[in-house]
Amino acid sequence: MPLFSGRCYSNAKLLGKTAIITGCNTGIGKETVRDFYKRGAKVIMACRNINKAEEAKEDIVQTCKDLPDKGDIVIEKCDLSSLKSVREFSKKILESEPQINILVNNAGVMMCPKELTEDGFELQFGTNHLAHFLLTMLLLPKIKDSTPARIIIVSSRAHTRFNMNLDDINFDKRSYSPFEAYSQSKLANVLFARELANRLKAHNIQGVNTYSLHPGVIKTELGRHLDKILFKGSRRLIGILTYPFMKSPELGAQTTIYCAVDEKCANETGLYYSDCVAINPDPKALNDETAMKLWEKSVELVGLDFDPFTVNAASVKINI
Repeated sequence: MPLFSGRCYSNAKLLGKTAIITGCNTGIGKETVRDFYKRGAKVIMACRNINKAEEAKEDIVQTCKDLPDKGDIVIEKCDLSSLKSVREFSKKILESEPQINILVNNAGVMMCPKELTEDGFELQFGTNHLAHFLLTMLLLPKIKDSTPARIIIVSSRAHTRFNMNLDDINFDKRSYSPFEAYSQSKLANVLFARELANRLKAHNIQGVNTYSLHPGVIKTELGRHLDKILFKGSRRLIGILTYPFMKSPELGAQTTIYCAVDEKCANETGLYYSDCVAINPDPKALNDETAMKLWEKSVELVGLDFDPFTVNAASVKINI
């Protein structure tokens, strides 16, 4: 356990609020669901594996059964390796939900062997960034109508290690590196949160704030591919070496929760957080030119065909 681990001490309630969390049937995502549920929110679990999501929901409901003022938990299918699935999920949410107050882009894959998404994108960039970019853009018209609202993007300190290569996101022109691909996707997360904040401000949209964050080194299943990309037993070895620095999922969720509910950061936007404190990300993540190019490239790759900053939710037509 780290000597210091930030905690969210806010007692803010989320009664009457709706939150969406991706990839939350385990780890820090599940703990975020638990926290929001205890605060009274309607929490929509956007998950690829419905059976595991049902198990997670049952566990949360049972452990919180004696608490007052609980919210509700709803499970919806959303596979972030498929932009069609993201569109189907978003269409259903826009049609059924009157508001979206909190969006937590939590799901992710880490340092996996080279693989492509259903749409032909390198799996880590496609899942960790592009799918969340599309999800956020499709839901933004509804989020704008639900102020005050917050968009939280779970990144990683790994964003510091490599540059963004927008000319070769699929590693077609260079040797594939699972470490570089992961770092690139996490850098994209920080750049996205920053550029989104800038564009909201440019369109004079107030009350929608964005946050990116490093949750810490967590005891989760995220490192399940390490034995394949390194050597057999490497996951266990790395686990032993990093154990003194690892957080539990409950502690790992604290910065996400802080960015979503705490009053102290209610008027902050576009910043990067670690241990419930805004810190400076790597200089690469502060490059506005790179952020704009990433945005333009992302719009092109996901096929976004409307301006989410100017349209209203009722007029959004999502083609599946």
